[in-house]
Amino acid sequence: MQRKIIPDIVQRTELTATTIDATAEQAAKDMTAANVAAIIVLDTNKALIGILTERDLSRRVVAENKRPSEIKVGDIMTANPDTLAPNDRASDALELMLTRRYRHLPVVGEDGKCVAMVSIRDLYEAVKEGLEENIRETEAFVFGDRYSA
Repeated sequence: MQRKIIPDIVQRTELTATTIDATAEQAAKDMTAANVAAIIVLDTNKALIGILTERDLSRRVVAENKRPSEIKVGDIMTANPDTLAPNDRASDALELMLTRRYRHLPVVGEDGKCVAMVSIRDLYEAVKEGLEENIRETEAFVFGDRYSA
């Protein structure tokens, strides 16, 4: 069975968001308060225009010795990020994340609004569950009631 991003991997949820005018410091505080590693960046119409991750903060602020209170999110975010649709397959999301070296991908609904965020951890859990189910089915076939001569 091919798992879909929503509802098999993640659920629609209210996401932590910021704007291009927020400071890196405020974005980091928002991420800490929400206990997330990535937040979406929205324009004034609530449309997704970027994503800001811990990696962006560490590489584009900390590693470059910039002051988080002076750097704007719009200067360090990843603009126009790749996205997933709710009906996309988990396997395709995993392939995209591995190929492009992403850890988070926004999920955008038909209305263009961001409805969820998928992390590599979410996909790992789904793959792990699928493998465990395959093992149980194989064991049942080989050793259990599904085997017949």
